[in-house]
Amino acid sequence: MADVFSKAKRSDVMARIRGKGNKSTEGALAAILRADGITGWRRHLDLPGKPDFAFTKLRLAVFVDGCFWHRCPRCFTSPATNAEFWEAKLAANLARDRKVRRQLSAKGWRVLRIWEHDLRLAGRVSRRIATALSRAESDQGAQRRSSLQKLKDRHDRIPI
Repeated sequence: MADVFSKAKRSDVMARIRGKGNKSTEGALAAILRADGITGWRRHLDLPGKPDFAFTKLRLAVFVDGCFWHRCPRCFTSPATNAEFWEAKLAANLARDRKVRRQLSAKGWRVLRIWEHDLRLAGRVSRRIATALSRAESDQGAQRRSSLQKLKDRHDRIPI
């Protein structure tokens, strides 16, 4: 069936369509977290890149990356039509991902990225998140001990 709109009008119509998030992937990860009893996460925090999940106390941001939109090395195949457009679009996505990682790191956050195809392996995803949380907890403990040691050292230098 032929399109009822001209090419320019169809482009205008399509450009006005906006996504509402990646509900299927976010929902799948939320189900994995709940099933494995992983708690302490929040969604929709106002952080750079708007992480899909954030563990605020341990400062861990988790993103679920779509295999197409973030060029998964395992799944991605480049579109055959409109190649220049897609190359620019997907390159911009990767550049934004790097920028977001730098911004979050500068604010003291760790970043964990999970591929969409990994959600089929719930156990692996759960272990990756648990490991990242454990590392974040260890680092926080080390920072806390370091801060306490500095405080103790300062206190020891104060004459009585």
